[in-house]
Amino acid sequence: ITQSTEMGTLYSVDEIGALCDAAHAAGMLVHLDGARIANALVATGSDLPTMVRDTGVDLMTLGLTKDGAMFGETVVFVAAADDGAPLDAQARFVRKQAGQLVSKSRFVAAQVLALLEDDLWLANARHANLMAARLARSVEAIPGVRLADEPQVNSLFVHLPAAAIAPLQEWSFFWDWDLTVDLVRWMTSFATTDEDVQRFAAGVSAVLAGHA
Repeated sequence: ITQSTEMGTLYSVDEIGALCDAAHAAGMLVHLDGARIANALVATGSDLPTMVRDTGVDLMTLGLTKDGAMFGETVVFVAAADDGAPLDAQARFVRKQAGQLVSKSRFVAAQVLALLEDDLWLANARHANLMAARLARSVEAIPGVRLADEPQVNSLFVHLPAAAIAPLQEWSFFWDWDLTVDLVRWMTSFATTDEDVQRFAAGVSAVLAGHA
């Protein structure tokens, strides 16, 4: 499972626990993709032990690349295998076989330590979420803009007039999400500023005014 999800939605702690229970009952392990786990934690007010360990997640990736790191993720093995051996017993060999052994990995570790110190990773995520909320408020009244949903984390899904999407992307690139319904995705980050939000909203307003 992914927390937060690709659609910018969130699992509750109870939902994660229920999914883990169902997976374990079927003899499966649960991997939590935490590329944006920090955004989920600050949005829900939860913490890693409650959301991951206590729910029964077996292993997770602690995502930092989307939270301020240049590159690198941390794999966290939470549970033990059925025979009681740690799940990470063979991980270092599998990592090398799969071509995932990074040379000079101390430079990855240095970023992890810096982001975890004084909860910088959570502060970065909190800021990114706040910028998404402000962007939503800045564009929701623009004629032609329709929010697919309220942003829960740092992603905003928006329906736009079809003719305005390409001109907007030429001015400030973003990804299409589902062009069958003219849905696009806008992301905010730890580096997004209030000025960025205001400038982007003004650009959206100007482009859509020309395609009204």
